[in-house]
Amino acid sequence: MNIILLGPPGAGKGTQAQRLVEAHGMRQLSTGDMLRAAVKAGTPVGLQAKAVMERGELVSDEIVSALIGEELDAMGPGTGAIFDGYPRTAAQAASLDAILGARGRTLDHVIELDVDEDALVERICGRYTCANCGKGYHDKFEQPRIPGVCDKCGSTEFKRRPDDNEETVRTRMAEYRAKTAPILPIYEERGIVSRVNGMADIDHVTAAIEKILKD
Repeated sequence: MNIILLGPPGAGKGTQAQRLVEAHGMRQLSTGDMLRAAVKAGTPVGLQAKAVMERGELVSDEIVSALIGEELDAMGPGTGAIFDGYPRTAAQAASLDAILGARGRTLDHVIELDVDEDALVERICGRYTCANCGKGYHDKFEQPRIPGVCDKCGSTEFKRRPDDNEETVRTRMAEYRAKTAPILPIYEERGIVSRVNGMADIDHVTAAIEKILKD
C-alpha cells in the first residue's frame, strides 16, 4: 500500500506515520531525510544533490524523483510507502505517478490530518520540555504534578522551542495550505482523498486512519 500523509506542522503527522511504520512495516519516505542520507552515503543521486546544494540552488524535481525511485527499489515490492513532504506541485504529482507505475505500484490513499488553526496554535505554543530529560509538558493540557518540577527526573529547568510562537505557527499553516492547494484537486478527482480530525485524541486518529486503509 502506498499513501500520502498530509498535515501542517504540529498536526501529529510524524506520530501517525511512525505508528503506520510499526503496525504495517511501511517505510516513511521524507524527501528531506532521504536527501541527507543520500548525500552522506555518497550515492550517485546523493552526489548530484550535494553539488546542487553546494551551489546554493534548490534540488530539482528530477533529482528528487530519482531519489524516490532509488528508495522504492531498495525497499522491494512488498513494502508499502508513506510519502511525507512530496509531492507538493502538480508536476511532482505526475512524476510520482510515473515512478510508482514503473514499479507496478499505485497510490492508494491521500490522507489529510485536518486541524483547527486556532486550536493548533494553542497546542503548539503551550508546549515545553524538561531541559534535562526531554519529557514533554503543556501549559494547559499536561503540567508537572509538582509545579516547576519534572515528573520524570526532578529537574527544575524547562525550555521551549523558539519557533513555537503564534506568528511562526500561522506562517507555517499558510505555507502548508499554499503547498497542498495544487495537489489536492488532482487526488480528489480520483476519489482517494480522506480527511481525519487531527485535533482528536492520538489513538482516535490512528483508529480513523486504520479504518480508511481497510476500506
